[in-house]
Amino acid sequence: MTAAVEAKGWAWRHAGRSSWAVRGLDLRVEAGERVLLLGASGAGKSTLLRALAGVLGGEDEGESEGTLLIDGSAAERARGRVGLVLQDPESQVVLARVGDDVAFGCENLGVPRNEIWRRVGAALEAVGLDLPLNQPTSALSGGQKQRLALAGVLAMRPGLVLLDEPTANLDPDGVIEVRDAVADVTAATGATLIVVEHRVDIWWQLVDRVIVLEPGGGVLADGTPGEILAGQGAALAASGVWVPGHPPALPARNARVGGTLLHIEQLAIGRGVPVQHDLEMSIAAGSCLAVSGANGSGKSTLGLTIGGLLAPIAGVVDAAGLATGLGHDPFRWKSRQLVTRIGSVFQDPEHQFVAPTVRAELEVGAKAIGLPDVAARVDPLLERLRLTGLADVNPFTLSGGEKRRLSVATALVTRPPLLILDEPTFGQDCRTWAELAALFAELLDGGSAIVAITHDQLLVEAIADSELRMPVPTAVSAA
Repeated sequence: MTAAVEAKGWAWRHAGRSSWAVRGLDLRVEAGERVLLLGASGAGKSTLLRALAGVLGGEDEGESEGTLLIDGSAAERARGRVGLVLQDPESQVVLARVGDDVAFGCENLGVPRNEIWRRVGAALEAVGLDLPLNQPTSALSGGQKQRLALAGVLAMRPGLVLLDEPTANLDPDGVIEVRDAVADVTAATGATLIVVEHRVDIWWQLVDRVIVLEPGGGVLADGTPGEILAGQGAALAASGVWVPGHPPALPARNARVGGTLLHIEQLAIGRGVPVQHDLEMSIAAGSCLAVSGANGSGKSTLGLTIGGLLAPIAGVVDAAGLATGLGHDPFRWKSRQLVTRIGSVFQDPEHQFVAPTVRAELEVGAKAIGLPDVAARVDPLLERLRLTGLADVNPFTLSGGEKRRLSVATALVTRPPLLILDEPTFGQDCRTWAELAALFAELLDGGSAIVAITHDQLLVEAIADSELRMPVPTAVSAA
C-alpha cells in the first residue's frame, strides 16, 4: 500500500548543537507522488529522510518539534512500510552474503520464503548487480554496496521509498540502471518516492514534484520540475542547488608540471586475489590524474595501494620522489613519515574520523607529528570549507557533504605533496562543489599532485591533466 507524508511545524536538532538541522517544516506529499528533495549542503535533507524512516534517534540523540506523519500516524510507527537507502551504503550491509543481505528486510516483514527468493533475484537483476547469491558482501566495492542496499529496499516493496544520494558512488551506466530500476518498481507498486540527489538531471524527468529545503528551516521552493526550472532556476543555482542548465564555474588552471613524485610498474592490486595487474603510471608534481571505471574495477584499491595503506600483490610502487632515504615503497613507511608525504581521503569519510569534534579531527595529524601552531593550519581550512560554525560538533552528526569536506580537510592539514582523493566531491551542492574544485586547482598550481578517483566527469573536466580508465577484470562483473 502506498503512503502519504505530512510535516507540521516539524524540527530536529542534534544533541549538543545550538542550531536546528531542520525547523518549521510544513509540507504534504500525497500517496504515489514522486518527489525530488533538493537543498544546499547541510539543509537537512538526510535528516528528514532518516526521520521518516524512524531511524533518526531518540531523545538522547536530539530534540524535535512539531509532528511528522505517515498516513496520519507518527513516522516512527510505520517502519515496516518505509524503505530507506542511506548515503553510506556500507552502514546498511548487515549479512555476510549478497543473497542473505537482500532477503533480510523481507524476512523481517514475514514474507513467505519462496516469495522472498523470487523477490531477491528480481531486485538484484533490477539494479544490475550480477553476482552470485553467496558472494561475500565484504568483497564488494562501494558502488556495488550501494546497489545492494537499493536491492534490499526494492525487495521489501515498501509503500514509501526514500533514497539518499542513491547514485553517488555509481559509474555512469550504473546511474541509469538504478534510476530505471526505481522507476519500474515505483510504477509497478505505486509507491511514494522521495529521492535526495545532487545529480538533478538524472531524476528530473522521473519525478512530478520538486521540493527545495531552506537551510535552517522551511521550504524554499515547491512545484513541478518545469516550474522550478523555468521560474527559479538561476536563484536556486546561486544558493547552491544543482539545476540543469546552470553549471558551476570551472576553476582556471595554471599548470606547471614538475618532477615525478610516484611511479608504478607492472603493479598488481587486490585484497588477496588480484583485481588488476600490469598497471603502469607516473604521477608528477603539479598534475592531476583522474581514475575512473566501472564499479568493482579496483579504483579504490588502487588508491589505497599507491597511498601506502595496502600492500601491492606484485610490481613496484616507487615513491622515491616524495622522500629521500626512506626507500621507494610507501607501504613500508611509518605513519609519521606517510602523513606528511601522501594524504588519503577514503571513499567513506566516516572510516577516517577518530576525534569527538570537527576541530579535534583536523588537529589529529598535526599534533601526532608535533607541528607547531596547529591553529594556524586548522582555522583557514575550517573557513575555506564552510566548517567554522561546526568546529565543536561531533563529526558523525554532520551531513554527508559536510563529512566529505571534513575528510578532505584532514588530508590537507599536514600539507602532503601528493593527495589521493576517493570521490572527493560526493554529497556537494553546486556552490561547495565549485569551492572544492577551486581549492584543488590552487593546490595543483602550487605544485601538489592529486590522484582523483571519481565518477564525477565535471571534476575530471575541471582539474584533470590525464585520465586512467580502469578496465573491468574478467573475474569482476561489469556491475
